[in-house]
Order: sequence, then C-alpha cells, then structure tokens
Amino acid sequence: MTALDLSGPVAVVGTGTMGQGIAQVALVAGHPVRLYDAAPGFAKTAAAAITARLDRLVEKGRIEATARDAATGRLSAVEDLADLAGCDLVVEAVLEQLDVKQRLFQDLEEVVAESCLLATNTSSLSVTAVAGALKHPERFVGLHFFNPAPLLPLVEVVSGHATDEAAATRAYETAKAWGKTPVRCADTPGFIVNRIARPFYAEALRLHEERAADPATTDAVLRECGGFKMGPFELTDLIGQDVNEAVTRSVWESFFQDPKFTPSLAQRRLVESRRLGRKSGQGWYAYGDGAEKAEPHTAAPASPPESVALHGELFQAAALVPLIEAAGVRVEAGHSGHPDFPGSIELPDGTRLRLADGTSADAAAEPTIQFDLALDYAKATRIALCPAARVSEQALAEAVGLFQALGKEVSVVRAPGLIVARTVALLVDFAHDAVARGVADAEDIDTAMRLGVNYPRGPLSWGAALGAYWVAEFLDNLHAEYPTGRYAPSQALRQAAAREEHS
Repeated sequence: MTALDLSGPVAVVGTGTMGQGIAQVALVAGHPVRLYDAAPGFAKTAAAAITARLDRLVEKGRIEATARDAATGRLSAVEDLADLAGCDLVVEAVLEQLDVKQRLFQDLEEVVAESCLLATNTSSLSVTAVAGALKHPERFVGLHFFNPAPLLPLVEVVSGHATDEAAATRAYETAKAWGKTPVRCADTPGFIVNRIARPFYAEALRLHEERAADPATTDAVLRECGGFKMGPFELTDLIGQDVNEAVTRSVWESFFQDPKFTPSLAQRRLVESRRLGRKSGQGWYAYGDGAEKAEPHTAAPASPPESVALHGELFQAAALVPLIEAAGVRVEAGHSGHPDFPGSIELPDGTRLRLADGTSADAAAEPTIQFDLALDYAKATRIALCPAARVSEQALAEAVGLFQALGKEVSVVRAPGLIVARTVALLVDFAHDAVARGVADAEDIDTAMRLGVNYPRGPLSWGAALGAYWVAEFLDNLHAEYPTGRYAPSQALRQAAAREEHS
C-alpha cells in the first residue's frame, strides 16, 4: 500500500493552530488542500494565515517563491462540508470532545467516497471511540501531529480497534511522504508519547510536593545531569498547566485510576489559581518584564578530599573514576566487594558515596551520601547529592568539593532515588510495559520519545545501557519506600531482568 497520490485533495477540518499546521504540511508536500471550519469566515482567515507563513519562509530563503505560489494556488477555503466531496483524506482538528468529533465524522461519511481515508488528530480521546459511531470505522485512523506541525517531525499513526491494516499503512506512508517520521501504535490512552512521558512530569511534581527539591533545582538537575533539553516545570509552563494536567488526568482515568498515572494535587491547585504558565504570565515561574529568574539551589564552593578509596565496581557510574583521577584526587584501592553489588567511593572519614539505588540513604549500614545518575558523567555540569541524616557536615562538604573538582555544580536534595535516576527508571519501565502490551514496537517507542518530546535517549535504549536488572531492582527498592504500587516494576521489566540475569 502506497502513500496517497499528490493529485488527491486533502481536507483539514478545524482551522486553529494545529489545523493550520497540518494543512501547511500537506500543502507543501504537494497536495491540493481544502480548509473547512464550522465557524463562518474562519477557513478564509486560516488560509490567509498559512499564506503569510509561506511568505515568511520565502523571505528566510527556506522555500522558493515559485514553490510558494504553486502551494497557495492549491489552497482553498470552503464554507460547506459538502465541498469536501472528492477528497482522498480528511484530517480533523476540532474540539477535544467525543460527541463533537463523532457527529463531524458521521456527517463526513455522507459526503466523501468510501475510499476516502478519515483521520483524527486527537491527542487524548480514544480513536476507537470516535470511530464507533461510523458506518465504516475500518477506514478511520489517528494521525497525531505534534505542535507546531510544520516543524516537529513525529506523527503517531494510531490504529483503532476496527481500523483496517491497509488504512493504517496508507496513513503511515502518506505521513512519511510528507517528510514526517511516522510511528505505528495501538489505540491506548496517551498513545506512545503521552503515555510513556507521564513519569517525567509526575516525579518532578512528587519531589515538589514532598519538599525534596524546588522546581528550579529539579529542572536544572534533569537538564544539566540528565541531558533533557527542558525540565518538567519549565516544559509544563510552556505547554500550559491546564493542558498538561488535563492530559495527565485523562490518561489516569482511562487506566481506571492506576496509581502509576496519579495526577498531582499541586498541579491541580496551580490550574485552579489560573497560573497556567507562559500564556498567563505565571506558572511555576514568573514571566514578563521584570520577572525574576528562579535559580536552582547550588552548594557553596568546598574543598575536595586529597584521596578517596574505591570499593568494588561502580557499574553505571564507572566513568567517575577516571574523572576523579584527572581532577588530581588520589584513588586508592579498597576491598573488591561482592561482584554483583554496586561499589562505593569512601571519603577519608569512612562516609560512602554510592549511586542512587532507590533506597533511603539512611538505610545503609555506613554513613552514606547517594549521588544521582547522569546521562554522561563527563559531560554533566551538575549533580544531585542526597546525604543520610548522620552524615557529618565535613563529609558532605568533601563530597560537594569532590564533584566540584570534576567541574560540576552540586545540588543537595533529600529524596530516595534522587531526581534523574527515579525519572529514568520509570520511563524505562513504562516503555517495557508498552512494548509488552502491544502499544508499539521498541524502535518506534524510542523514536517517538526522542522526536516527540526531545529526550536525549530513547527509554529502551537507555534501559539497555543501564541494565534491566538494575532498573528493576531500583524500582523494587523505591516501591519498598513508597508501597502504593506506583513504583512496582512491570511484569515486562521483571521478565527482561530475569533474562538478563540468566544470560
């Protein structure tokens, strides 16, 4: 099954920001495009806005004037749904209300040919439910573009319960022909991206609610240590707190209030106070002229110890050893330890530095300071530390100084699992669970998370680098700290860990 022929008209129903973006993508790809909106005059306004954007692309040298003229010649605004007869594809981008979408597609079925592909751009509703009211649900698919559609490459191609394989394949190939990177997925709450991304927001909000770390510190650690382009607080301010909270609540309710998807009371209060982020001038942060930038908590300069002792293997944090040596701190050999037990770095007073493992630092036999997971310890510019209550101020200062000697800013937080480690572990678990449940294959999941939300690594690739056994043990430990079910590893992750252990 091939992509739609470029001679075939594409209709876009709903001419808001997303509808205009989708129309522009199809137009630039070479299709005739018809715009329709139930509100009188909106389609003509949208056509003018798309033309203006193409004009700006010409001014910036991104497209030729001849290509702009050809595209605008293929663009038309129509005032009657009947004018969409003869279209090969209709993409809907109207209100996220099930009954509104169902009525629209029922009306479209009376207009278009049976060969016309029908698609919804919904991000939160069930594709199966929208198609449930149709005579021919087999030709109905989800085409979930990401905003802004002309710029972001990812498109989730969603098959509903009744979607024919040929229809899904044609939608996939069409999106690909339009220069997008499509991924296939089943009709599940949140599809790929909005399902698997929930822990990125949820763990940050939990840290805030527990007063373990403030928003600016959490954002800084996830950016500067975890390698994420934006932290969850600044990202939700950009998305809109109301939008992000609504998606979280929708996914949670769709999963019958599974504790893994539980929304945040703190975010609900933010929405109720109309502090919606950038668009309202205030969210987690203040915006506008004169707004003071929130700064992360950063430890004062301290001196590193002259030497440390290395006990056992650091496994996921092994890259720290050459960095410590290069900083001029002598690394002495300690005892080798159990080969399967993560090692530690001993400070002169006997305090141990250990990679976060999901337990409380206070549970260790020795005075312990846990440090966070990093995407790349050599490139990280910040690290989070969590000291046990009995760690002396001198030992904490030496730990801070040690990481500062490696070129890192240091943030001291107090939370089992710290920040990056618990976030990444849950992303890995959600991804394993999604593969096992047939949501999408591993390659498409990693592609979706890299392109859809700009993660530095796909969660399954990240999990493979960390080891499924390590991730599962980390979450088991976190589950012991918070026995609510939220952190219990999925069966898919447990099985991957078992395979890894016995391989």
